[in-house]
Amino acid sequence: MVLPESLIARCARRDRKAEHELYQALYPVMMSICSRYERNRQDAAARMNEGFLKVLLNLDKRRPEVPFEAWVRRVMINTVIDGFRKDRERKTMERMDLPMDMQAGAEVNEYLRCMEADDFAELLRHVPDTSRKVFNLFAIDGYSHAEIATMLGISTGTTKWHVSNARQLLQHAIAQLAGTTKAVKTALP
Repeated sequence: MVLPESLIARCARRDRKAEHELYQALYPVMMSICSRYERNRQDAAARMNEGFLKVLLNLDKRRPEVPFEAWVRRVMINTVIDGFRKDRERKTMERMDLPMDMQAGAEVNEYLRCMEADDFAELLRHVPDTSRKVFNLFAIDGYSHAEIATMLGISTGTTKWHVSNARQLLQHAIAQLAGTTKAVKTALP
């Protein structure tokens, strides 16, 4: 998506109509980022709106050599991380102890090849908050463990554990789905 610089300039001048156009244009990108990190759509929308406000308030601070969409993505991710930091003291760390069935590995890989992105996003919503955020930062957004540790104020060992925990939970959930799908396929004539 390439947005016209004229639209961005109008937004910098606080043109409300331009701000609405920008919001509409950026909504899919911003919502997809926030949805990966927040458990429900309402929280994702709240983070997205908070991030969009930061975008509008900081348009004059954007470096022109940085592509606008990349800059918006970074603002959104930082908004989610800032929200996580604020909520961290209020929330207790969640942990799900699910046994991992190692024999389901082949079924998991086959099922994952056929899985739609929306289905995977739905599975990701069932991963505990901290593990989901760390997994997204590492596996999807490409941050290193050291960068994530600095952003979230935790150790690199803890970030590695959260990625591993998220992977195990996702593998288990996918294995269950793959087993269910396989059972349904064998039951059908």
